[in-house]
Amino acid sequence: MASLLPPGGAQTLLGLARILIALLFLQHGTAKLVGFPHVAMFDGLKLVSLLGLAGAIEILGGLLLLLGLFTRPTAIVLAAEMLVAYVVGHAGRGALPLHNGGELALVYGVVFLLFALAGPGRFALDRLFCGRA
Repeated sequence: MASLLPPGGAQTLLGLARILIALLFLQHGTAKLVGFPHVAMFDGLKLVSLLGLAGAIEILGGLLLLLGLFTRPTAIVLAAEMLVAYVVGHAGRGALPLHNGGELALVYGVVFLLFALAGPGRFALDRLFCGRA
């Protein structure tokens, strides 16, 4: 079946998706570590804690993903973080992601695996520094 996208359109769409996902994901880290956007459950969060470490990974990984820099290794680390988030934070609350609140962690994990396998798409610094991403 022929693509509905123009030539190069898939790479453009992948790049735009990477930027949007990175901006959304970055909010999780900033909410934890800098309190913006404010999420009450993160009030008083200590940097040296599991959630503090998660916040640091989310900020650094979100920024790298946003820039499209070291995209593939960053996406692998972020996918692993989401697996840990699901197992540690959600799986114990019920068997189904719909019931245990883990849907978003699983969706992010799958999307990060996509970026690890497919690369950053357009608009990525990886392409400037590495030629091919």
